[in-house]
Amino acid sequence: MLEDEGESGKITIEEKIEGFSDSYIDFIENCKTESEVVVYLKEKLKAFRYKNLEEFTTLPFGSFFFQELGNRALIAGTIGKDVFNDGFRILASHIDSPRVDLKPRPLYEDSDTGIALMKTQYYGGIKKYQWVNVPLAIHGQAVLKSGEVIGIRLGDKRSEPVFVMPDLLPHLADKQFKRELKDGVEAEEMNLIVGTFAGNADKEPVKSNVLSLLKQKYGLEEEDLASADLSLVPAFGPRYSGFDNSIIAGYGHDDRASAFATFRALLENSGSRYSSLAIFYDKEEIGGFGISGSMSNMIESTIHSILRRVGPDYTMSDFYRVLKNSRAISADVDSAMDPSFKDVHDDHNAARMGRGIVVAKYTGYGGKYSGSEAPSEYVAHIRKIFSDKGVKYQFGTMGKVDAGGGGTVAQDIARYGIPVIDAGPPVLGMHSPCELLSKKDLYESYLAYLAFITEV
Repeated sequence: MLEDEGESGKITIEEKIEGFSDSYIDFIENCKTESEVVVYLKEKLKAFRYKNLEEFTTLPFGSFFFQELGNRALIAGTIGKDVFNDGFRILASHIDSPRVDLKPRPLYEDSDTGIALMKTQYYGGIKKYQWVNVPLAIHGQAVLKSGEVIGIRLGDKRSEPVFVMPDLLPHLADKQFKRELKDGVEAEEMNLIVGTFAGNADKEPVKSNVLSLLKQKYGLEEEDLASADLSLVPAFGPRYSGFDNSIIAGYGHDDRASAFATFRALLENSGSRYSSLAIFYDKEEIGGFGISGSMSNMIESTIHSILRRVGPDYTMSDFYRVLKNSRAISADVDSAMDPSFKDVHDDHNAARMGRGIVVAKYTGYGGKYSGSEAPSEYVAHIRKIFSDKGVKYQFGTMGKVDAGGGGTVAQDIARYGIPVIDAGPPVLGMHSPCELLSKKDLYESYLAYLAFITEV
């Protein structure tokens, strides 16, 4: 059994992995939306001497700061010895996960059955059939015309109701069975049942009863649902999986596993030569668009705000020099080789669970379309960093060339001229309500990110 020296004596590697995994399980159990992640990060950062960037007039060496972006994304970082000549060491993850959202006018009553339902729209690349007949919770917020924000989180506790989008019973599904798998459940069939009890209203009594309950519990009128961000997420929490407890089964490993590992690495970075930035993006699962996504000007705006406080007389030439001297890791999960579906993987280039963080030289579809590729010099640089710190890593690609593909925030960072490479833990069952992640890979990802931002 390997042992490391800890402050309180000898702590085995196994104990470190177990403790790290326990903390991560607590994180993903309580953070099922990007807004909940931001709240969690802010609370923890403040406890670790981090302050809001707006509170600083200057940023000397050793400063710890964060900046929230609309309660849906966040950037945190530290100031090193020479930010203008060394740039930043950037870890960029995303904190949104595939899910199902409510439409702006969701609530209706089906008069033939006397059932109240809500219309939904899926978010990100999901297999729609995986999300029906699953107990779901409603997380999010509604904003009244007055500006008051009403937080909603219903369905996680055993004492609370859950919500379900029912599928058709197999006894009557002869026509449905003939559909292609991806259309087994169509988007407009993903309707959420929210009530069957009728109120006293003459017209749509079941819908009226649901509206009455929303008014009593949250103070909401029907139109308030149009100015709400309400998401359906699995009502169940994460659990250890396997006879050996080696796997974490849960929702949102993509990409909150990388985000958590990034966050913990950032907290360990104290007094490093290099300035560091940890970026927690939103909207990655739908292409990075929007004010909180990687396609926004979030990174350049934040760097400008930082440089104004480091050197008030900085010029645009200084700004571009900082970008040129920066280095980045796109901290995102990758696909693990699935033992039941090996035919979609290239055996020689597929990542395996339990063998460490996956380094992906490039992403994209087919002929590397819509992806990002790290130059070979930078790949060698990352190899050296990980090797010098004893990080377990493996190289991998998502699958066979024409079997599909995917992208990350890497290409949006690369457009600033910053060398970037993808690296994250491998995951099975990605984009489903219950994904599988190795505890060892999660911990090695943390060690890899820490090695990157503390390189000498």
